[in-house]
Amino acid sequence: MKHTADRTRLGAALKALRLQKGWTLAEVSRRTGFSVPTLSKVENDKLSLTYDKLIRVSEGMEVDISQLFTPVHKPASITGRRSINKVGDGDLVATRNYDYLYLSGDVTRKKFIPMVTEIHARSIEEFGELIRHGGEEFIYVLEGKLEVHTELYAPIVLSAGESAYIDSTMGHAYVAHGAARCRVLGICSAAEGELRQVSEGLRIQDATQSRRMRGKQAKRVARRR
Repeated sequence: MKHTADRTRLGAALKALRLQKGWTLAEVSRRTGFSVPTLSKVENDKLSLTYDKLIRVSEGMEVDISQLFTPVHKPASITGRRSINKVGDGDLVATRNYDYLYLSGDVTRKKFIPMVTEIHARSIEEFGELIRHGGEEFIYVLEGKLEVHTELYAPIVLSAGESAYIDSTMGHAYVAHGAARCRVLGICSAAEGELRQVSEGLRIQDATQSRRMRGKQAKRVARRR
């Protein structure tokens, strides 16, 4: 079975390499010394080659021998997907630390998730526990200055026009540096459902903390009376 599978990969790879170079079977024959019928049989998975003959083929075609066994990937079909975001569009999720504006919500099963985020926290102490989720993310500062905190690296400050790319499974937090407004464009490779769960969890946590604070304040007022 393995021999048949190797021969199949060889035939497809040989043909793909030949077409990529724009060569005919006759040209490959001239370069390798193998007859056109022999090469045709190899391409159509009717004939296998010994190692010394494979070396002749790779040298004649000016490729590494490993390329003769590299799986041939068919080009992906064009999906034609497109999404336009006008000013004011997007799905806003507000939390204590961030306001997430999810973009292109009309596109399902996205490969990456675009969002514009406004940063509220002004210190890592105010931010609280670092966030973790699947995938990787790219952050580009649109406005203001951003402090990037991660569990494995020292904090760094980025200005408008600067960016960072990080592993999202590493604990991380974005904090506004200074008093000015801070907004960033984020692109995340995690599943949108996971990201929304994280942001929704933060929103619920913020609401719970707010209720607790109001409860404590009410108790203090009652004691004073």
